[in-house]
Order: sequence, then C-alpha cells, then structure tokens
Amino acid sequence: MTPDDFRELALSFPEVIESAHMRHPDFRVGGRIFATLGYPDEDSAMVKLSSEEQKEFVRSNRGVFTPVRGAWGRQGATNIDLPAARIKMVREALTAAWRNTAPKRLLKSH
Repeated sequence: MTPDDFRELALSFPEVIESAHMRHPDFRVGGRIFATLGYPDEDSAMVKLSSEEQKEFVRSNRGVFTPVRGAWGRQGATNIDLPAARIKMVREALTAAWRNTAPKRLLKSH
C-alpha cells in the first residue's frame, strides 16, 4: 500500500477533509482528526482506534500495526507500516477510526 492509496481510502468516507497537523497530512471528520499520513516516517500512517480495536489489529496483523509511542498509543493511536499493509485491512482500520470520530448523525447512514 502506498501513501496515495491510504489518502484515497481515507477521503472516501463521508464528509472527510484533508488538512495538516504538525507538518503531516491529516484526515478529519466533523473537525476532528481520525487518521494521519507520514508519521513517524513517510512509509507510515496513523489511525485513532479504541484500545480494544488497537489490540485486535496489532494481534492479528503483526508487523503492520503497532501502537504509537507514549500516552497517545495507550489511548489507541496506532501506526500502520504502509508497505506491509493490504488495502482490506487498512480499510477496516480506517472504518473503525472514522466511526470512532464521526458525528453521530453520520453513523446512522454508514
């Protein structure tokens, strides 16, 4: 998977916009970030999962998903090694991150 593949998937969700935070492209719904590109390096992305979702993605996709270091990682922020990732698993992670972040009015339709 490439950064452009990740961007295309992230932007496919309802009402998502691309912005930037700390010199990294990010993806927002309802003004809140649910994913970023380029952290900690250009071959990585991050999704905001629940702690339980993070544990499952890390357990079932070793070497692809890893918790972000520090407090953010303990709260569910999860890095993705894009070259090792497959579109289906990233779509699932982005779906979870979008659902965790989107306004309730959007969840009814998606």
